[in-house]
Formats: sequence, structure tokens, C-alpha cells
Amino acid sequence: RKAKVHEDLEFYSVMRSIRAIEHSDVCILMIDATLGLEAQDMNIFNLIVRNRKGCVLVVNKWDLFIKDSNTLKEYERGLRARLAPFDDVPIIFTSVLNMQRIQNVLDAVALVYANYSRKIPTARLNEALLPVIEETPPPAWKGKYVKIKYLTQLPTRFPAFAFFCNLPQYVKEPYKRFLENQLRKNFDLTGCPVQIYIRQK
Repeated sequence: RKAKVHEDLEFYSVMRSIRAIEHSDVCILMIDATLGLEAQDMNIFNLIVRNRKGCVLVVNKWDLFIKDSNTLKEYERGLRARLAPFDDVPIIFTSVLNMQRIQNVLDAVALVYANYSRKIPTARLNEALLPVIEETPPPAWKGKYVKIKYLTQLPTRFPAFAFFCNLPQYVKEPYKRFLENQLRKNFDLTGCPVQIYIRQK
């Protein structure tokens, strides 16, 4: 049956995608500009994020998309809204058939790999983030104040950072997102999922 064949093909393509993601440092997620970011594309993107891999999003068949002067910006804004909270990824608009911007894709992959592999000295991390943390500390929880003393990058393959404080259990997800945004603001981590760990000092 056609439906069964389609389901099997989809299942095996997802299995192949999972294996490819697991063995990669940086993944290229290619979507069809005329179809947009479909449910299956989002599933694969979420797998990339869950496996802590770098990502470049390629929008192919851009030559077939009807557009005016603002279309590209609006299309990109819509994509980033769908990808949030991890929306700091390079988005390249291409036409593989017409060989348009293929080099841009390779350049973006090289950039993301450099970010993915970057080791930031502890002194630089603390110099950049501790004043910001002091200015905007974690919210008090049940009258208890959290004091983040220092941070360091962990020796993982992907960008991961440990923040040491007196009461790690009181640092909640919104503040972790704030810390991640500050890391992205101060250091080029475009295309890389970032893991934040809050540890006892």
C-alpha cells in the first residue's frame, strides 16, 4: 500500500537522520522554501538540539519562492520564531539547482564548527559575566539569596558551562536562559546549543 510504503520510507529516513546526527559535530538541516518548516523538519531540528550538535539551516529552492523586497527578512523572522528558544543559528537561502550560495553554506558550517570547538579561558568568562550577574542576580527564592561566585567552561565536546553558587537549587530555567543569552552576547556561539549547569560552591 502506498501509505504503508510512505510510512516505512519516513521511518527509515528518520533512523538515518538520527545516526547521521549522532556521528556529527555540525548538522545541515535543509528545508524546502516552498513548503517551509514542516513537522518532520522540526522533529529533526529537535533531535539536533537534544544531541547537542551544531546546526546550519539551509532554505533550498529559494529561486522558486515568490518574493518582494521584505520577503527574505519576514521569512527568516518566521523561521527563528519556530526554532525558539534555540534560534541563534545561521540561515542560508540557496538554490542547489542554480548553485546559488553553496559556498555560503560551507562557510557557515566552518564558522559553527569553530564556535562549537572554542574553549573560552575561565578568566575571560568571569570578567565578562560576573559584573552582569552582580547587576542582575538570580531572583530571591523564599527569602533566600543566590550568590554566583564564578563560572567555567566544562571539557565537553559541545559548549557547556558550570556556574558555581551557594544555592543551586533556587536557580530556575528563566535565569538559566538569561545566563545563556549573556554568554551568546559576549562570545560567538552562533549555531551551537549551549548547556548550563548550576553547581554547589
